[in-house]
Amino acid sequence: MEQLSALLPYKIAAVLGWLALLLVLERVFPLAKVVGGVRRVAKNLSLAGFNALLSPLIVVPVSAFAAAHALDWRPPWWSGWTGLVLDILLLDLWIYWWHRANHEWPLLWRFHEVHHLDEFLDASSALRFHFGEVALSSLARAGVILLTGVPLVSVVVFETLLAFNTIFHHSDVRLPPRLEKVLSWVIVTPSIHWVHHHAIRRDTDSNYASLLSVWDRLFASRSHTVRTPEMPIGTEGLKDRGLAGLVARPFEERQSWGGGER
Repeated sequence: MEQLSALLPYKIAAVLGWLALLLVLERVFPLAKVVGGVRRVAKNLSLAGFNALLSPLIVVPVSAFAAAHALDWRPPWWSGWTGLVLDILLLDLWIYWWHRANHEWPLLWRFHEVHHLDEFLDASSALRFHFGEVALSSLARAGVILLTGVPLVSVVVFETLLAFNTIFHHSDVRLPPRLEKVLSWVIVTPSIHWVHHHAIRRDTDSNYASLLSVWDRLFASRSHTVRTPEMPIGTEGLKDRGLAGLVARPFEERQSWGGGER
């Protein structure tokens, strides 16, 4: 727990700095027209702020408990830098399947839908999650830590890389096409993830990878849709809500979406 507490301030500072940089860059070099402006960003950051308050109460203690009681089965070679790389691959594979489950399991979608109701993408969208999803995700991740013995250092390193790339691939920064094409073979880029937020269900239910882009190719979940600046963003058949409406949304009676129930 002390080890994790010592690392967290550095992670938070780095992530906030990266977020601020992307928020500026995407307004200087945008790909699509900004929708919603300051009020939309404030709403997203309000959700993020609430989750930040929740983190030391639930997320950090749950992760620390899991690490302290994890199964001790790891071979000696699964340590050091080799172990860190393997841990990142393992955690990224887990987050792929967890993200996919959030789209396929109705209970999880109730909370994850809040993220997808955003009708525009920018760096602030990367932090727009319902506190229920954050809590459920921390419990699921604790199970992975318990079973695999992933050390907290690996968890913090992975979560930091994930936060950096999540902010990046939600952003509206206009990148040179060649650069983005090269990057997309290794990591998830805006051209990949914007399709995931396309307000068409078949595209929303695709492109689940969060850090490394290989998982969608490996598990046949990559969409062939090409991102365009005018691509409609959001949830098919639904509109975004105010902050109170987003908090309440998971607990409401379900409506049909894109011709089906979730």
